[in-house]
Amino acid sequence: MAENPRITLLIVDDHPVVRDGLRGMFTAGTPGTPGTPGTPGFEVLGEASNGVEAVELALRLDPDVVLMDLRMPGGNGVDAIAELTRRGARSQVLVLTTYDTDTDTLPAIEAGATGYLLKDAPREELFAAVRAAAEGRTVLSPAVASRLVSRVRTPAAPVDESLSAREREVLELVAKGTSNRAIAAELFISEATVKTHLTHIYGKLDVKDRAAAVAVAYDRGILGRT
Repeated sequence: MAENPRITLLIVDDHPVVRDGLRGMFTAGTPGTPGTPGTPGFEVLGEASNGVEAVELALRLDPDVVLMDLRMPGGNGVDAIAELTRRGARSQVLVLTTYDTDTDTLPAIEAGATGYLLKDAPREELFAAVRAAAEGRTVLSPAVASRLVSRVRTPAAPVDESLSAREREVLELVAKGTSNRAIAAELFISEATVKTHLTHIYGKLDVKDRAAAVAVAYDRGILGRT
């Protein structure tokens, strides 16, 4: 029987001990070294300590899979994933982190990660996840999969709830007929900032002008609340 092709890896983590541990784990299964029988070979092409280095190395080394941590000083994992996606990198990104909150999992997956695994995953589960990622298959740890299913089943918050406190202040002044210049003076911000807030308000309320924004805000109860 022909040997399974070796899967090439880039390890991205800001902790040297973690990188060393992962490198040892994967190189132990390569041909010519002791490893679990039947475990296909892996080759670690390189290591990076932050997202910026990860992008540079992934584009230069072209690994099959990038094992990506998320929270790293000097360049986080989500930004790196988004940049690799934008630049059309061939590598599949498998997030390997200790964090499973919505604020971590969703941005990473939306940025283009193929899978999301927690660092407490057993060795064989990690191997299987890397093989699956190399084939372009989605891999999610049970905890992350459960959170995503719960989020899908939970009704989204009303659109008006996404307005920030400052956007509400701007909207209230708009409803009173206040000009952009007067709003800027009252809130001690620039007119350009007022225009930016208005752009965000229009987008969140799905309207095109001030009058429509005020009308929709009253209709949804954003304005006139006690």
